Amino acid sequence: MSLLPLEVHTALADLLQGLSSPDNNTRTSAEEQLNNEWIAARPDVLLMGLVEQIQVAQEPSTRSFAAVLFRRMSTKTRKIPDKDESRELFLLLQIAQKVAIRQKLLECFQSEALPPVRHKIGDAVAEVARQYSDHGENWPELLQVLFHASQSQDPGQREGAFRVFTTTPGIIEKQHEETVLAAFTKGFKDSDVSVRIAAMEAFSSFFASIQKKAQKKYYSLVPEILNILPPLKESGDSDNLTKALIALIELAEEAPMMFKPLFHNLVQFSITVISDKDLGDLTRQNALELMGTFADYASAMCRKDPSYTSDMVTQCLSLMTDVGQDDDDASEWNASEDLDVEESDLNHVAGEQCMDRLANKLGGGVVLPPTFNWLPRMMTSAAWRDRHAALMAISAISEGCRDLMIGELDKVLDLVVPALRDSHPRVRWAGCNALGQMSTDFSGTMQEKYHNVVLTNIIPVLDASEPRIQSHAAAALVNFCEEAVKTTLEPYLDDLLSRLLQLLRSPKRYVQEQALSTIATIADSAETAFGKYYDTLMPLLFNVLREEQSKEYRLLRAKAMECATLIALAVGKQRMGVDAINLVQILGTIQRNITDADDPQSQYLLHCWGRMCRVLGPDFVPYLSGVMPPLMELASAKADIQLLDDDEQIAKVQQEEGWEMVPLKGKVIGIKTSILEDKHMAIELIVIYAQQLEGAFEPYVTEIMEKVSLPSLAFFFHDPVRVASAKSVPVLLNSMKKAHGEGSRMLGKLWEMAVEKVLEVLSAEPAIDTLAEMYQCFYESVEVVGKNSLTREHMAAFIESVKSTLEDYQIRVSKRAEEQQETEEGEEESEEILFAIEDDQTLLSDMNKAFHTIFKNQETSFLPSWARLIPFYDAFITSPDSTQRQWALCIMDDVLEFCGDQSWSYQGHIRQPLIDGMRDEIPANRQAACYGVGIAAQKGGVNWSSFAAESLAMLFAVCRLKQAREDDHVFATENACASIAKILQANSSKVPNVQEVVQHWLNTLPVVNDEEAAPYAYMFLAQLIDQRNPAVFASPETARQCFVAIVLALEAETLQGTTAQRIATAGKQLLQTAGIGINQILVTLSPETQQTVASYFA
Repeated sequence: MSLLPLEVHTALADLLQGLSSPDNNTRTSAEEQLNNEWIAARPDVLLMGLVEQIQVAQEPSTRSFAAVLFRRMSTKTRKIPDKDESRELFLLLQIAQKVAIRQKLLECFQSEALPPVRHKIGDAVAEVARQYSDHGENWPELLQVLFHASQSQDPGQREGAFRVFTTTPGIIEKQHEETVLAAFTKGFKDSDVSVRIAAMEAFSSFFASIQKKAQKKYYSLVPEILNILPPLKESGDSDNLTKALIALIELAEEAPMMFKPLFHNLVQFSITVISDKDLGDLTRQNALELMGTFADYASAMCRKDPSYTSDMVTQCLSLMTDVGQDDDDASEWNASEDLDVEESDLNHVAGEQCMDRLANKLGGGVVLPPTFNWLPRMMTSAAWRDRHAALMAISAISEGCRDLMIGELDKVLDLVVPALRDSHPRVRWAGCNALGQMSTDFSGTMQEKYHNVVLTNIIPVLDASEPRIQSHAAAALVNFCEEAVKTTLEPYLDDLLSRLLQLLRSPKRYVQEQALSTIATIADSAETAFGKYYDTLMPLLFNVLREEQSKEYRLLRAKAMECATLIALAVGKQRMGVDAINLVQILGTIQRNITDADDPQSQYLLHCWGRMCRVLGPDFVPYLSGVMPPLMELASAKADIQLLDDDEQIAKVQQEEGWEMVPLKGKVIGIKTSILEDKHMAIELIVIYAQQLEGAFEPYVTEIMEKVSLPSLAFFFHDPVRVASAKSVPVLLNSMKKAHGEGSRMLGKLWEMAVEKVLEVLSAEPAIDTLAEMYQCFYESVEVVGKNSLTREHMAAFIESVKSTLEDYQIRVSKRAEEQQETEEGEEESEEILFAIEDDQTLLSDMNKAFHTIFKNQETSFLPSWARLIPFYDAFITSPDSTQRQWALCIMDDVLEFCGDQSWSYQGHIRQPLIDGMRDEIPANRQAACYGVGIAAQKGGVNWSSFAAESLAMLFAVCRLKQAREDDHVFATENACASIAKILQANSSKVPNVQEVVQHWLNTLPVVNDEEAAPYAYMFLAQLIDQRNPAVFASPETARQCFVAIVLALEAETLQGTTAQRIATAGKQLLQTAGIGINQILVTLSPETQQTVASYFA
């Protein structure tokens, strides 16, 4: 029975007809009517009317459209009167109205006979259920109706129930597991395939929504789930098999170990799907994706399976041969100029991507044997597709197998290099691709050891008859050259550049563009060696830039700008002479003539200006007036955000480039990312200008700080914008300081504006990695402004932010520990968790640097604020987590270093941690503790002197550890050596057997890694030499040992400047006093060390 008058239904029927009209005017008029007369004036009548239309409309299309419109309208939000919050339209209705609407919705869901319409009604039901669930409210009768529907005789009803569960799994989360198990078990065994698939999708959604410890109760369902798959394959039902595989992929991401008892069976089944060419490509690719997901989340289980790796490698290689169908001679491929064609849905791309994953997740030891079982045969195959696949496989696995392949590069290159002369163009292209990828993945080794093999073979390919191969060879050279040093490239530059110049005359524009990019990279790497080619290249580039060209040549001109400015950076201002100013003027002309928003020259220009600023330095200042306005416009841009609640709107926006869709509570938010990326880039360029021009940039500083940098610290739509803004603040402060001086009124005024905002974001920043950047912004800013730049209020606000940050950190650590306990044996720790741990370590490190900087600039005035955090230090310093112990030790070191004898007030929190720290199994913590003891001796005054002397035995123990000189441990050892020197220098009166200690200390030298520890150790040694201390001159061997320790430190450059000269002088005095000839020592040293001796002691 209808609750609304007939005229309302008539009006609504007309409205629905108008909204679905093909005529734009009619539809626009109906949309205005919907917004003004219904949504704004009577939303309750609209929602009730739409539900009744679903009930009574004769046409299925009307019922379906009414259900879609109901779902969209119910999600629209409206502000609650007298409250600062909004709610969805449905939830704002009176209770009686809501009850009536949801009752009618359920009646429609139960009575609708047509599956497509029922699905739309189910979506509307699910949306209302979501709203209730999100706000913690109940819809008591829903669950009963859905469970009843899941047991219905009508398969459409059963499928519909599971579809609702899929969308809103929260409604069954709190049900007793026996009830849920029974419902899903029955669904998995249903006689109707659509119901079985819907049950799988619902289970996947439900499983992901429950807590990890509750998931294990449902592992018993795995056999029933897997039994759904074989009949689908046998019947060739690709569509439903694809849906089933997607549901399995989601389950494997959540709990891969639930499949462990049947994993081998699943591997064998998936391999049969991947290899079955009668099935659809998407189905085969999803089976491959399922197996790849296990490699991502349970690599140990994959490694242990007897056939997983060999079968997967075989299938990946097989898929990779599915390339260039109906284009055997590659004529179509050669003719194509669309190099960015989307191929992600093709079999060969899926195979390549999966090989990359297998290599990265399983490792070279597992993946290389089965891969190289195939590759040599494939490389000698008569079929070009086999050769192409083998080369692409080398490209795919080289990153993940780097550690093992790097020792076998001779053999790999023996396979790859001949492909550059293959009879088939696509194989030659793949050969270029492999060399380019290897140049990146084995960077350093490829350039140092194999430059002759690579360059002498790939440079001739630039003369290929096929433009696509010319272009790809040039692109591979970019990879090689950007990792090469000047001396490596110099012998090849003539041949390389003469051929690239020929490519600039190619009739194909994309070849010219790539040639310019390659020349630019070579200029960047060859640096001053590029000067020889300047007179040939720069006039050509100037001609390209001066020519008036049509729209299709804009990217070419942009590449020419990039190339010219990179050459300018390589050769420098002096070599360019007047060309430097001419180039800047040409860039200005191009900028003034840009009118289209999509002109690629705009983006390139911004970076070109940045390079020319670095080339010209202060001479660039006159051009800022032309450069800054467009830069400021981009940097000040607001986010373009649209709320999309209409499938048509979403589809329209998705067709445009530069948009990101973010689902949120049944709606979709569209964010125009291209604007955000431009804003980020503009702020990064501002940083470059401020860094390069320093005080000369001052006229722009206040406006940028006020309008761009500080507001953008809270630009929560785009993390990189906030990071770039954080980097800009200290640089802008420095510009002001350089212009007006430290302590100037102008700097003080700018700092006053900045410090409040920076402190505010320390408490507001939600992203952990970005929060670390905010702490860096803070301490770098304090460093710039200098001594006593923080008031008591600032320090209190900083401590409050740190307290909040540490509390959040402790919650994250606790949560990770809980998740770790729930992780099953063989299940990989997710990359997400590993990244989160790394982000937290970076955060603690940057927070430490902030404490260090504040103590350095505020000294004892910071102690009262700092002391509020002592409970955290005490907890961290005894934590089983080594990162936490290190964090606390480093801060204690700062208290000792900058607060002098006042640090003794906190000795109860410092002494024992230093003692424990010197015995810590983690080298970084031993280093921090050893350093702290030395600082206590040096700066702590008389109160710390006894403790320092008592610590000598532990410091010597650090130096005598078996692994003391290994890479990970040597910094702790060298800090212990330096600290012993500090104690002997500052507290010798507390050391009962000084001379004996000095003798032992000499054996802790040399210090050849730590540039901070070395000066203390060697200045003490110089003092001993000056005093002719008997320990140094006890025997010629001891004196020789001390001299060699000096030479090794000079060679390692841990001693610099006047300190190095002072120690060298002491070394000469040592030889003279001991009566040792330098030639006696030289013969015992390496040729490199002999050169150091000659330079300092000639």
